[in-house]
Amino acid sequence: MSDITQGGPELAKKIDHTLLKPEARAKDYERLCNEAMAHGFFSVCVPPTYVPLARKLLRNSEVKVCTVIGFPHGLNDSPTKVFELQRAFDCGADEFDVVMNISALKSGDERAVRNELSSLVKAAQGKTVKVIIETSLLTDEEKVKACQAAEDSGAHFVKTSTGFAGGGATVADIQLLKKTIHTKMQIKASGGIRDLATALAMLEAGATRLGTSQGIAIVSGEPSTSPSQEKSVY
Repeated sequence: MSDITQGGPELAKKIDHTLLKPEARAKDYERLCNEAMAHGFFSVCVPPTYVPLARKLLRNSEVKVCTVIGFPHGLNDSPTKVFELQRAFDCGADEFDVVMNISALKSGDERAVRNELSSLVKAAQGKTVKVIIETSLLTDEEKVKACQAAEDSGAHFVKTSTGFAGGGATVADIQLLKKTIHTKMQIKASGGIRDLATALAMLEAGATRLGTSQGIAIVSGEPSTSPSQEKSVY
């Protein structure tokens, strides 16, 4: 645990090094992949269009390629989300962070939410699926229902945030999700994790993975000047 509390490689293995800004360029994603290899992050999290590039750059490394599905609002219809995931799968993605249909959940149609997520888990063919429930838009009761739907679908993680909805991970939310989960499902905290103290607080509360664009600052204790880290919603 001492290695984690001081940053370093053990903590790096819990980080999805993230770049999802719409204005980011190909060279920024190249830099992201190089940073991930240099620091030993668990994965890079990139938009679907950059999965092939990330797969190529990371082919001889242990860094995984994670991408987002139905991002950022989750309002694509289910066949579209499934196709998007299948396409990313074929391009070499290892993990999929899928945005739950928050509107359906808030409308009380939990069956539709569960069915969609089950279809996505099936399409992933055993690869890791993380369900983004956008905690900043939900009541505590809705957070519990969202977590239960994700768990029922067979997804591997529930994830707090996209970073695009005006809020991010909180210790209270991580604790609530941890209390709700009844299986081996894990929690990914994302949104607003920018320093070591916040990262450690999320892990202590029950998260096992962190999504952040500030991974270098977190593991090194030094602010990053890389363009892939500046003004990120993560």
